[in-house]
Amino acid sequence: MPTGRNATRRDLLQFGAATAAALAAAGLDPGGWTRAFAQQRVSEADLLAFQPVGNVTLVHVTDIHAQLMPVWFREPTVNLGVGEAKGVPPHVTGKALLESYKIPAGSPLAYALADVDFEALAKTYGRVGGLDRVATIVQAIRAERGDRVVLLDGGDTWQNSWTSLATKGQDMVDCMALLKPDAMTAHWEFTLGEARVKEIVDSLGFPFLCQNVRESEFQDEVFKGSTVVERGGVKIGIVGQALPYTPIANPRWMIPNWSFGIREKELQAEVDKLRAGGAQLVVLLSHNGFDVDRKLAGRVSGLDVILTGHTHDALPEPLKIGKTLLVASGSHGKFVSRLDLDVRDGTVRDFRYRLIPVLADVIKPDAAMAATIARHRAPHAKMLAEEVGRTETTLYRRGNFNGTLDDVICEALIAERDAEIALSPGFRWGPSLLPGQAITREDVYNATAMTYPAAYRMAMTGARLKEILEDVADNIFNPDPYLQQGGDMVRVGGLAYTIDVGKPIGSRIGDLTLTRTGQPLAADKDYTVAGWASVNEGTEGPAIWDVVFAHLGRKKTVAPTGASTVKIVGA
Repeated sequence: MPTGRNATRRDLLQFGAATAAALAAAGLDPGGWTRAFAQQRVSEADLLAFQPVGNVTLVHVTDIHAQLMPVWFREPTVNLGVGEAKGVPPHVTGKALLESYKIPAGSPLAYALADVDFEALAKTYGRVGGLDRVATIVQAIRAERGDRVVLLDGGDTWQNSWTSLATKGQDMVDCMALLKPDAMTAHWEFTLGEARVKEIVDSLGFPFLCQNVRESEFQDEVFKGSTVVERGGVKIGIVGQALPYTPIANPRWMIPNWSFGIREKELQAEVDKLRAGGAQLVVLLSHNGFDVDRKLAGRVSGLDVILTGHTHDALPEPLKIGKTLLVASGSHGKFVSRLDLDVRDGTVRDFRYRLIPVLADVIKPDAAMAATIARHRAPHAKMLAEEVGRTETTLYRRGNFNGTLDDVICEALIAERDAEIALSPGFRWGPSLLPGQAITREDVYNATAMTYPAAYRMAMTGARLKEILEDVADNIFNPDPYLQQGGDMVRVGGLAYTIDVGKPIGSRIGDLTLTRTGQPLAADKDYTVAGWASVNEGTEGPAIWDVVFAHLGRKKTVAPTGASTVKIVGA
């Protein structure tokens, strides 16, 4: 039997080569498919095709960010790694990523994994995701594999759309219940506050696993750390790991009685307990982020599989670290991961993997899920569809630094809050928009919907601004993954700077300049700064979506080009 790695690459090459060959036979360039032609060549069966192996199938979704409907989603151009992660997956993007995995240009997987020819391929293949399409994939795998299947949700599920905000996550809870996950873990879920999280967890119907969340005073467990299921005759231990840095990345005051952390020693104890109890396979359902989990895999023994989340990385093959398989399944419902395992005598003897791109125009929606989605959206549908502006260029967010969607938000903050400089958080969530597309209220909410949306306005010295940029840069580019506590770099408007990611904290940021005047930022001078998503309790200001609505109402059309105000050196 071929190894799992060889089987994975073979499946990718066969699928990509088949689509490319069909184009070549027709005398067409893969990057220039018409949409109708592409859909004739790609079927649901193609996307789901898999040669099964073994007695266990792990199905993984993560970082859906409350996106019930199909979306456009452009992958990053810049995803820098530092230290041991420099220049290795997932810190390889675009053409280099496709070449490293031998993925044919213009293929469905190329469209899903890279930013190369994004606009043309988006018109070819259409939107991605949609929880009703995800449901179809999950049901197909269950129909094929029967009692061998374990479905796991990596968290960032209940928040970041209008309907999830309006229902306090209930729309996502109801829809995910139809998928019947075996367990989930969490991050943005905690921004609903302690009371609401516990209310949902008490009625969830499946385990909410967070071994690293403790009661602050006495360090008692708040949620279950692990669970055990049996599939295909194999006893499987599943450990949940919430984002360790939740009280730093999000407001501490929303979860005042809970403490977080990586808790490596406690995690090892949890794994050992599962093994001692007879678990033949141990899976870490993680929201640590890829680089944290890469380090963790080399330090915690007994983990067979880590299903990682938080950093939104998507890789077409698992990364093997010692005996541990590290799987990255993307975000926004864009992918479903399938990992078949041959488990014998407590050892993974073989595996086969496929990262399934959820092409919304190809996969038939599941009727029950579609009806539940429609029910939750119905009270808001007319409002969400209202056009509030248009874009002449692609709007996207994903990447280490400003995306064009972030530029629109920063422009809105400066214009509507009468500021010189704008700061917008380095969130990874938020779908993309194509050139010429109408911007609807839903599009704005999908990039801004959260429980602490106030757009503040305040004075900051140049020295304070540099300090903020230095602190955030260290959260992202510290060479020790355990000290990387941020999302992506804070987005800036009205300000340009240079960053040397290879330098230590305090010396990465330089050449700070006001873009409007070209003047250097003065350390001792006050500047009017507008921003949003402050973690400080009591922050005042209009909701960020109302700021963006007002800006689009005046401008009508936006056309950011992605001309970065950030110069990167040392990468």
